[in-house]
Amino acid sequence: MTTTPRTGTSSTAAGSLYGPVAGDLPRISEALQSIASNVEFPFLQRMLENALAGTGKMMRPAIALLGGRLGAYDLDRLVPLAASVELLHTATLVHDDVIDAAQERRGEPTPNALFGNAASVMLGDYMFAHAADFIAQTDNTQVVRAFARTLMMMAKGELRQDMTVFEYSEDVQRYLDRITGKTASLFSTAAEGGAMVAGAPADQVEAMRAYGLHLGIAFQIVDDILDFTGDPAVMGKPVGSDLAGGTLTLPAILYMQRKPDDNPVKRAFEGVRRKANIDRAIREIVESDLLDESMQTALRFGEEARSALRTLPAGEVRETLDGILDYVFSRRS
Repeated sequence: MTTTPRTGTSSTAAGSLYGPVAGDLPRISEALQSIASNVEFPFLQRMLENALAGTGKMMRPAIALLGGRLGAYDLDRLVPLAASVELLHTATLVHDDVIDAAQERRGEPTPNALFGNAASVMLGDYMFAHAADFIAQTDNTQVVRAFARTLMMMAKGELRQDMTVFEYSEDVQRYLDRITGKTASLFSTAAEGGAMVAGAPADQVEAMRAYGLHLGIAFQIVDDILDFTGDPAVMGKPVGSDLAGGTLTLPAILYMQRKPDDNPVKRAFEGVRRKANIDRAIREIVESDLLDESMQTALRFGEEARSALRTLPAGEVRETLDGILDYVFSRRS
């Protein structure tokens, strides 16, 4: 089965969101697609085509390229960096879907649904290895080390999540630590790595690191809010699917804190009338002000990201990075 590539955004959408680097995003898509086209093993080629067909708005690669605009904008080194970031992200999704036994992601069959768990684990491993090969093409030891640290942080974040499934003692700080590793660390590496590769001044490299980190935390909190409010047809998953799967996100944690005694989540996680109690919890969270409270937390991290941008020189790059923040808070999927 050959899958038609669906990489990237429309040129109009990318142009308005990613400004000065929008025209270079096709090079990243081409680099990703070359992974599948250069494989001589047909089964692996089909799996790669399927996995790489789902790359979306290319936000992380775009942020890497925007970081590169702060110094010497060398696409021969920046494209491999940006491609490695997107490939690493995609590989983690492949592994996540195996762990979660997910049959669909955003309405499309997952690799494990099509090819089985064992093959999908190896597919993710192959993609991790290829991401490392991309990052080595930057010829920048600092970036290679940052990439390795990020991979370790992402693995720890995923382990934290897996080890706390159906555990109702999760608190806000542990949640933030988890999403920092699982999501925000890659945004941070993309932003910092682009500036590093370009040889930007140290204070601007640090500003990009802080921007990416806080943007990534805000992004994940918004994602967790959308799990309760998003259109299932657009999101590609049922409302409250994280909670139904035993994962406590910020809205649910705040709900647990507000209702420490008569709490349907606790009963559900203990195996008592699980679906009915989860459905009740989802309804009560949606009808409360907890989603607004969660959004206020996301906005605070957004302001931290915006504050980091003040170190950067005024101009199109800073304005575009600021606009990406606005997009994160306005998105519906």
